[in-house]
Order: sequence, then structure tokens, then C-alpha cells
Amino acid sequence: MNILIIGSGAREHAIANAFRRSEHFPVLYCVGATLNPGIRQLVDDYWVGDVADHDTILEKADQWGIDFVIIGPEAPLEDGLADALWAADVPVVGPKKALARIETSKAFARDLLKKYEIPGSPDYQVCDTLAEAKKCLKKLGDGKYVIKADGLMGGKGVFVAGDHLHSLDEAYRCCEALFLTSKSIVIEERLIGQEFSLLSFCDGKTLAPMPIVQDHKRAFVNDEGPNTGGMGTYSDANHRLPFLTEKDVVDAEAMNVSVLKALTEECKERYVGILYGSFIATAKGVQLIEYNARFGDPEVMNVLPILETDLVEICEAMIAGQLNKVSVQFARRATVCKYLVPNGYPDASEKNTLIDVSAVEEREQLYLGGVEEKGDQLYTTGSRAIAVVGVAGTISDAEAIAEMEVNRVKGQLFHRPDIGTDALIEERIEHMQTLRCYV
Repeated sequence: MNILIIGSGAREHAIANAFRRSEHFPVLYCVGATLNPGIRQLVDDYWVGDVADHDTILEKADQWGIDFVIIGPEAPLEDGLADALWAADVPVVGPKKALARIETSKAFARDLLKKYEIPGSPDYQVCDTLAEAKKCLKKLGDGKYVIKADGLMGGKGVFVAGDHLHSLDEAYRCCEALFLTSKSIVIEERLIGQEFSLLSFCDGKTLAPMPIVQDHKRAFVNDEGPNTGGMGTYSDANHRLPFLTEKDVVDAEAMNVSVLKALTEECKERYVGILYGSFIATAKGVQLIEYNARFGDPEVMNVLPILETDLVEICEAMIAGQLNKVSVQFARRATVCKYLVPNGYPDASEKNTLIDVSAVEEREQLYLGGVEEKGDQLYTTGSRAIAVVGVAGTISDAEAIAEMEVNRVKGQLFHRPDIGTDALIEERIEHMQTLRCYV
């Protein structure tokens, strides 16, 4: 069996690693914008080029005799790569363009939930002009809003009152800047609580949920600093998080089911791929932050290393619309993922600095992202460089492994040592206990 992976980041490295564990022994190929040394070691052939070049990708799929394609990043989904591949009779794990709008358009996602009366969405307004935005911000009130670009921004298009914006004037300037890159913006009621990610395999009819994960977007310790693509994540051995109730989990899973039904009805297409809900547990229950249409990064590094069911068989079942016939199982293990990023990240990242991973012991749990190889050495490119994952019976033990390994990587890099620690998790628990007391 021949499988083509689209993408060249740590996410795709984790996907390739999971396929290599398959009992079907697939032959792997990759098409990516850059050459990832970790992925290159796992694949038979690797083409570096524009992942929006549909014609060349179709030629490569034919040349390599590809049985199915899995699309890692969001940009090719927005560009309609899945549509082009299906049209050429090449099956794809990754939704078509119309369905991918659940991620690529914040306005589409909010309007979908409203149209199909799916609970869990905050008050919001889609704004096409600065005047509309100003009116909406004044209505919500100072400190009670979130501003989002209506499009893909690499996890950096969200601005929260009180965290990133400290006055209405700053909010107005933020909207002005976003209108330069986006035709419209979405302004939402600010939600207070704890965020979590619930990803599911999806064949268009059936959802198979993965362990729940918490991501950490802010660059620095104690959730300070600018937003990033994600500095690290953790999951618990019971596949839910310590601050969540059973009802929180049930409600999030129910929202994923409702959204899948709504997408199917709205787009008249079958959603084949990963449906990823980003939720927040609040005093009033679970509400939706946003949806993604692919594996999260870093979340993929938490879920795939403990996946016990063969990933090839899951993908084949999704493509065939027979996911209900596969028992998707994950090991009852906790995971902690920590990202090493270049000094200055995310706003002024140092590039072309040397990285040494030779002292890392758990090489199977080291995932390469924004790096390039020169000779036999690795150098930073400016993006998140290396993810390291600890796997153990408890979050605390997994964190200790991840922290030990991440400190074995040498270079002009930094990470968040607080991710997955007992102190930070206890803080999350206490925060939710306090919020729930006010209900």
C-alpha cells in the first residue's frame, strides 16, 4: 500500500511515525513546502514544492501509485486539494473545500451553528466594515470581546480583550489591521474558563473521538506573552482532563455530532478526515471557541503515539464510510508535549541557529518541525522547531520525561517548563471550581 502525506511539519512527522507502526507496512511518500529531515527518514520519496500545485501533486500521486492521501495542514484544504484528488479518483483523508470552511471561515462556522440551532456558541457578529466593528465592540463593552480574522492566520489571528487588547482604541486599531488581511472579521463575546481540544476521526456518518487535550497558545510561562501556534499540550490517562466534568465531555462530543450533521446537510458532501473542536469549559457549561478540519499541532503528538488501532485501517474505514466497523482504541496513558522554539519566537525568531539533538534518548518521541538539515546538522528556520513528548501512567510522570528530554536538546531555543506540571494543572482545577461556584 502506498500512502502520500501532504505537509512537512512536526504534525506530518507524527502522522508518518504512526503509519510506520502499521502491520500493513505501507510505503510512504511526502509532498511538502520544505524538507523535513525526520519525515525524509520515514518515506520512500519526498517532493519539495508548492502544496497548492495541484497538477504536480496529481502527477506524483499517479507516478507513485498512491492508494490514498492524507492532508496535514489547513492551507491545502482551503485551496481545494482534496477536491482535485477525489476528482482524479485518488481517495483523501481531509475534507473538501466547502466542508473545510468549518475551519477556514470563522463566520461560516458561527453562522452554521446558528442556522442549525446548535447550542454552545457565544454572542457574535460578522463585521465587514470598521464602523460595524466599532459599534459591536461598544455594545459588548470594554474587556468583554474577542476579535478574530475570518480566515487562516496560523493560530495568530485571535485577539482577546484584557490579554492582548487593553482599551477600545487598541481594539479599533486591531480591527483596522485585520481588515487589511481579511474581508471580514468576527467579534465575539469573551468566554471565561478553561480551553480543551476534542478531535475525532470522521467518515461522514460516524465520529470516533480521541483523548481530550489541552493546548497552551501563549509563548511564555503562566500563559503570558503573544499567541503562538501552540507551545505544548497534555492529556490524561483516562482520556479526559482533570478540570472537566463528565457532562463537559458528553456535551463536547454531542456538539461534534451535531456539527457533522449540519455540515453534511449544508454542503451535501461527506466529511472524511479529522473534525477538531476547540472548546472552553465555562461556569455555564461547554461553549465553542472554533473548529479545525485537520489534526492539531501539537495535539497530534499527544494522540497518535498512544493510538493502539492501526492508523492505516482507520483511514481506509474513513474513506469507505465504514468507521463504525473499526474499534478505535487508545492506550490508557498520559502524555505531555513540549515545543522548543527559536529565541525571539514568535515575533522576531532567530534563524539559522544550530540545534543538537544527539543527547535525546526517546528518539521515537522527538518530532521535527521548523528545522532544516545542512550536512548532518540541524538549524532553525524561525518556526516552532522541535516537539518532545513524554508518555507515562500519569501526567506528572509524563511531564517529568518530557522536561528531561527537552533539556537534552541544545541550541538557542526556549520552551515552557510549566506545561503539564502539577502546579499548573492544580491551578486549572481551582479556576474551574471557582467559576462553577458562581452558577
